[in-house]
Amino acid sequence: MKTKIWIALLALYIVWGSTYLAIRYAVETIPPFLQAGLRFFISGSILILWRRAAGDAMPTRAQWKSVAIIGVLLLLLGNGLVAFAEQRIASGIAALIIGATPLWMVLIETLRPGGTKPTAQILAGLALGFFGIYWLVIGPSESSGGFQFDTTGIIALIAAAFFWSLGSVYSRGADIPKSALMTTGAEMFAGSLLIFLASFALGEWRTFSFTRVSTESWIGLLYLIVFGSMVGFVAYVWLLQNAPLSLVSTYAYVNPIVAVFLGNWIASEPLTPRTFTAAGIIVGAVILINWTRRMKVRTEPPQSALRGK
Repeated sequence: MKTKIWIALLALYIVWGSTYLAIRYAVETIPPFLQAGLRFFISGSILILWRRAAGDAMPTRAQWKSVAIIGVLLLLLGNGLVAFAEQRIASGIAALIIGATPLWMVLIETLRPGGTKPTAQILAGLALGFFGIYWLVIGPSESSGGFQFDTTGIIALIAAAFFWSLGSVYSRGADIPKSALMTTGAEMFAGSLLIFLASFALGEWRTFSFTRVSTESWIGLLYLIVFGSMVGFVAYVWLLQNAPLSLVSTYAYVNPIVAVFLGNWIASEPLTPRTFTAAGIIVGAVILINWTRRMKVRTEPPQSALRGK
C-alpha cells in the first residue's frame, strides 16, 4: 500500500505541477476561456458517464445549482483567469501566485459570518505570504526597480486565487452529491457551459479557427484533459481515501516548485534568485498556515476533488 500511495503522490506532484505549463502551450493558439471550456466539458462528461455506469446517482436539481455556483467560482473565475493570465505571465510565476491560495482561504474564513478567527501564527503566515507575492512582482529586482510583470496578468492571477478560495469555502457547506468524483464531474460539466458563455460574450469564437491551432496547443489541451483533469483528480480522490491528509496536502507545497522548474527546463522561462526567494517565502507561509490549522482542528477530507486543485 505504501508503494501505491507514493506512486499516486508522485503523480499528483508532477501532473498538477505541470498543468501550468500545459495551459501556457494550450493558450498560445486557443483562446483561454474556450480552452478551459473544452477541457472541462470533455473531462466532466467522461467523469459523469463513468460514475453513472459505476452506480452513482446523478445530482438533484438543488445539487446542480450548487455545483454550478462552485463551477463559476473555481473554473470560470479561477481556472479561466489563470489561462487568461498565462498569455501574459510565465507559467512558473502563475503557479507561485496561485500557490498562495491558502492565504485567501484564511482571510475569507476569518471575514465570513461565524468564521474562525486567526491565531497569531496564522496572521504571521498571512503577512509572510503576501510579502512573498510583493517581493515577486513589485520588490527590487536584479536590474531595476518597479513592477516586474504584466499588470493585467498579475491582477488576473490574484483574482483567480481569490475566487478559487471563495469557491472552496462555499463548497464546504453546499448541497453536493456524496460521490466525490460525481461531484467533480458535475462541477466541471456545469462550469464548462458557463465558461463557453463567457467565451462567446468575450468574442473568442469570432476570431478562432480550429485549423489555426498549433500542434503544441492540441498537445497541451489533450494533456490537461487526460492528465490534469482525469489522472490528477482520480489520484487525489484515491489518496484522500488511503493516505493521511497531512501527506496528501503536501502537493500544495510541491506543485509551485515543480511548475517553476518545468517552466524553466522546457519553456526556458527565467529562473532568477528573486524567483527562488519568493518561492521559498510563499511556500513557507503556506506550510506555516496549514501546520498551524492542523494543530488547532482536524478537518475532514473534501468531498470534491476540485477543491484540492
